[in-house]
Amino acid sequence: MNAKLIGLILIIIGAALAIWGYNQYDAAGAQLSRAIGGDSPIEAWAAMVGGAICIVIGVFRLK
Repeated sequence: MNAKLIGLILIIIGAALAIWGYNQYDAAGAQLSRAIGGDSPIEAWAAMVGGAICIVIGVFRLK
């Protein structure tokens, strides 16, 4: 596969992961959990961080 195509795919997947993670973080159950216990769901953070890493790697592959 072409490196630019892989970079583009990584950017798209990373954006989708980051958006999904933010939606999980902003969900009603997560807000209630943060209000009561102060902790946020690890799945949301993992998706947002994983999405950001995929985006950064994808951008470097496009260069």
